[in-house]
Amino acid sequence: MNNPNVPPVPDSHLQVKVPTPQWFDRALAVPCRSRIIDVEGCPIHYLDWQTDGSPRPARGVLFVHGGGAHANWWRFIAPFFTKDFRVAALDLSGMGDSGAREEYSAALRAKEMLAVLNDADLGPHPFIVGHSFGGYMTLRFGVDYGDRLAGAVIADTPVRRPGDPPPGRSKRVFNHTRTYPTFEEAVARFRLLPVQTCDNDFIVEFIARHSLKRVAEGWKWKFDPQAMGPKRWEEPFHEHMANMRCRTALIHGENSELVDRDRAAYMSSLMGPASPVIEIPQAQHHLMLDQPIAFVATLRALLDGWIRSER
Repeated sequence: MNNPNVPPVPDSHLQVKVPTPQWFDRALAVPCRSRIIDVEGCPIHYLDWQTDGSPRPARGVLFVHGGGAHANWWRFIAPFFTKDFRVAALDLSGMGDSGAREEYSAALRAKEMLAVLNDADLGPHPFIVGHSFGGYMTLRFGVDYGDRLAGAVIADTPVRRPGDPPPGRSKRVFNHTRTYPTFEEAVARFRLLPVQTCDNDFIVEFIARHSLKRVAEGWKWKFDPQAMGPKRWEEPFHEHMANMRCRTALIHGENSELVDRDRAAYMSSLMGPASPVIEIPQAQHHLMLDQPIAFVATLRALLDGWIRSER
């Protein structure tokens, strides 16, 4: 079920019009269920891919999206993991089909992630994979509840050195939302942030079509403008990364605008020498969009290595 406060989008609006490859079609054909749970008075939406009644794998993976994004950013990635893992992806509060809050915090969003881990029954010692802003929330989770995890993967999240200014480019974008008179006009105006090229236009269109909600005046993007307020930079994420209560790894794009090799080296120094740092060739910040198969292969190898090390 979807959030009753978010009117459903007609299925015809969600159909990607550009050609799609077979691997993408097969991934989207894997069924998933949509659920809403209450976390600290806010409805939190998530997707769960384990619904066919077959014996469930023992381990789980929770995918956490970036800023202004939603669980559907993982719809074509998550099915690659259902053979070996219980899999879920959530909408953080203020984004996607989750509800809005009067105030947002990393601590509250860590509670949202914990509630989804429990409600989706992702098993003992699951893994969390957080992209960009979702990586920040994963770092907070790792400090608060990391002893419950088998490992946390941070995907192209730029952890700043103390004293570095916060990035300002997307701040203006998330401080307002525009209303579009038609659904297709809104889809045509969709842009990735930070701005980057993506040869997989079918993925960008899919994301765009799942990022809109109907309002009285037309169509708007599915996020609360206050959900990405400046308070998000007040959290000491560099300290969190140095004090994770679980294994941690960093995956970043070779051509990422936000996590270059210098920043990756700094983040590696915080995590320590036992934490893998993996650079995906030709990938930019939205690495699971422009290099999805390489991202899947990298993440599967990383998780498999962690599981093998436990034996």
